Amino acid sequence: MRKLLLAFLVFISACAPKVVPVPTVTTPKYPDFTQPAVPPGFANSPVADVLSRGWAYLQTGDLKTARREFSNALSAAPAFYPAETSLGYVELAQKDPNAALPHFDRALEHARDDVSALLGRGQALVSLNRENDARVAFEAALAADPSLNDVRRRVEVLKFRGIEQNIARARQLARQGKIDEALEAYTTAIGSSPDSPFLYREIAALERQKGNTDAALADFRKAVALDSSDAKSLGQIGEILEASNDLQGAEKAYSDSLALEPNADLEKRLEALRERAAIEKLPAEYRALDQAPQVTRGDLAALVGIRLGPLLTNDRRREGVLVTDTRNHWAASWILAVARAGVMEPYANHAFQPRTIVRRADFAQVIARLLTKIGAQHPAQAKTWASARMKFADLGPSHLAYVPASAAVAAGVLTMGPESTFQPSRPVTGAEAIEAIAKLEALAGLPAATRIKTPQ
Repeated sequence: MRKLLLAFLVFISACAPKVVPVPTVTTPKYPDFTQPAVPPGFANSPVADVLSRGWAYLQTGDLKTARREFSNALSAAPAFYPAETSLGYVELAQKDPNAALPHFDRALEHARDDVSALLGRGQALVSLNRENDARVAFEAALAADPSLNDVRRRVEVLKFRGIEQNIARARQLARQGKIDEALEAYTTAIGSSPDSPFLYREIAALERQKGNTDAALADFRKAVALDSSDAKSLGQIGEILEASNDLQGAEKAYSDSLALEPNADLEKRLEALRERAAIEKLPAEYRALDQAPQVTRGDLAALVGIRLGPLLTNDRRREGVLVTDTRNHWAASWILAVARAGVMEPYANHAFQPRTIVRRADFAQVIARLLTKIGAQHPAQAKTWASARMKFADLGPSHLAYVPASAAVAAGVLTMGPESTFQPSRPVTGAEAIEAIAKLEALAGLPAATRIKTPQ
């Protein structure tokens, strides 16, 4: 080292014909530049003095002289990496970050945790719009010197900018339909900001779009865990759980969402879900009615009892109605209810015959009795069907089913067949029965029930 420094003194003497006074720095020209520390092996050495003098020139704006001083120091002592760092700052001062970057990199080859070189490298990368790389350099400087609060704030700003850029890119990719690339961009954003609930909500929406419902559910739940007021994610959780037939979980998610934020669409979903949950608890025979090619008296009694229950007010005179053949039938309780209400009567021998096929003439009788109950509550409405006398090609006025059939058709509950026929002897299908009961619900002003579906 001593021989090296002597050689440097000889070099300086040969290159400097006269001594130039060192300028006094009053206001630094580049306050954001960090002067490198002198390594212990070069303390109190001539190259350390040259470094100090070069920085004085740099901070007064004399970049040419500063460059000469730093170059002289580096030529005399190639291992003196602070001179390399300083040359990088000269390039930054001349607004040439591309030229600055190799100087900082060479300095870091000598001392990878040198704060000045790391900060200079970070500034060069920012100028080159390589903000993620710049953040890495600034974080390394902060790790070497945790007291750099200004750098800490800058790292946070760069993190935020990086997240913003990744989010903007992810959203653009999603709009373009590039779901996999969008998911990758969102994952990068989450890596930089793992506590941002909206990121999990957005990535969950993409996962759901892609069909990855398990991943989507996990991300929506993460969003809610980070933000308990996230009503939208709760609603999405409800939809996913409902689709997977977890009705109890879906109901809770919908209810929790609505408790946070009113939502008319979600209220409808919750109402439909509760109706569906109620139907799921009903016997399998009832849930299969929409697929039934023909319904029985027991089927119809259950359909009326479940869907039109509020209309089945008991007639006290009929409380003692006796039904003898339904004890073991799945619809026994509803059969008794419709019998006591006078909507469907047992036969003379007290048998209900629940397995007997319901034909259109029989169905018209049941509908007419229900219309009478509806008309008692809505008399003005009842005028349109009470006195109706329709013309049927296959059902004359003398037929027992004529008046009930006229009322049912006039009320819009049943429809005529081809060529104005009523088809009184045709069996009633499950779908036809459900449709007619739904129309009676509407006439009675009852809330429409969810259409019955066979469980998957």
